[in-house]
Amino acid sequence: MAGEKEVMEATLEYARKMDEADEFRKFRGEFHIPRKTVPSEDEASRKIETLYFCGNSLGCLPKRTRALVNEELDVWADLGVEGHFSSTNPSRPWVITDEFVQEESASVVGAKPHEVAVMNSLTVNLHLFMISFYKPTETRFKIIMEGHAFPSDRYAVRSQVEMRGQDPDAAIIEITPRAGEHTLRTEDIVARIEQEGSSVALVMFSGVQYYTGQFFDLQALAAAAHKVGAYAGFDLAHAVGNVPLKLHDWGADFACWCTYKYLNSGPGNIGGAFVHERHGAGEHLDRLAGWWGHKLTSRFDMDQPFEPIPGAFGWRLSNPPVLCVAALLGSLQVFQEAGGVVALRAKSEKLTGYLEFLLNTVLEKGTVQIITPSDPVQRGCQLSLLFLKDSSLEKVEKAMLASPPICDTRKPNVIRVAPTPLYNSFEDVFRFVEWLAVTLKE
Repeated sequence: MAGEKEVMEATLEYARKMDEADEFRKFRGEFHIPRKTVPSEDEASRKIETLYFCGNSLGCLPKRTRALVNEELDVWADLGVEGHFSSTNPSRPWVITDEFVQEESASVVGAKPHEVAVMNSLTVNLHLFMISFYKPTETRFKIIMEGHAFPSDRYAVRSQVEMRGQDPDAAIIEITPRAGEHTLRTEDIVARIEQEGSSVALVMFSGVQYYTGQFFDLQALAAAAHKVGAYAGFDLAHAVGNVPLKLHDWGADFACWCTYKYLNSGPGNIGGAFVHERHGAGEHLDRLAGWWGHKLTSRFDMDQPFEPIPGAFGWRLSNPPVLCVAALLGSLQVFQEAGGVVALRAKSEKLTGYLEFLLNTVLEKGTVQIITPSDPVQRGCQLSLLFLKDSSLEKVEKAMLASPPICDTRKPNVIRVAPTPLYNSFEDVFRFVEWLAVTLKE
């Protein structure tokens, strides 16, 4: 019947049936799935395709990326410095190389193109925007963030607070879950923002929490921050390319992200940043300036006072690394061909829902607890598994070395499993849970 929820099955046949019906299955062929050398009974070792669930740390390599990067290397070899100019390099002149990823980057985060810049790396961008948006006074000086935020965020926040002459213990408020719970309730976050009121200068949260996989209600957090007169900024490292985002409509003041996780741009690659258009002129904000944030029309005159480009580009410092941008372009092209994050979200919910179903159905009770919210609205593709027996994580880590799965672990007892809709299949999910069940029994 219409509207009836599909009954899932813990069988390989069901997983393959779901893969056959998957409209996005062709995109797996756009990626190199990592391979691993494992022991074999009949020979010393063999290479196998992995069950790769680590897109939350590093996405797979898009096959077209190599060609795009090689194109830029060829331009460098053939033209040298003249690769910068449209007169000699009309396809992708380096002087505007980041503009070739601007529109699709804006689409991925739900922004207008002029609100987005691809630049630097994530923590660098967080520092740049905290210089602009964290302006403590005698009475308004606090930053509210989630407890157990990613360490780099905590280090950045603390160093910014200390540089402004504030006491971190008084200025930084970290909100933790209720007793016996692993994730935060939106109402508790909002209530704390309201409680601190006019003393709050900045609310800065992750989009998706790196450890638990919780997807925060960013619209509600931005609204709560603005209600008390504070700014709202977000670290989208685990959200971008994973969950639908509407930064412009939600009213975020700024956001920063990396591109090497779900955006598959390569290890340590370039970051991205968003500044809402209401701040685009930047006239009321402090900022660090660099020549690539200066208007292009007079940038190369070399003797002008700083004239910022309106929008996020005005926060750029230096010319973007061309090879990094080319690598990002490869992945963004695949996203565009797939219809974007919004289109992929339906598969992502089914894929992660199937993982959750299998974990709850196949594994022995009392071995694993899923600490990621069960509500699909409150999570992306990642599920975080808490092992309830002390030795289990060590056993799983050791077994993974000689087995197909690749997942990452977080001490003392959590692994993160992130089935990614562009290149993971339902059969991948089935085989992973099958392997985990056997491993935990050994």
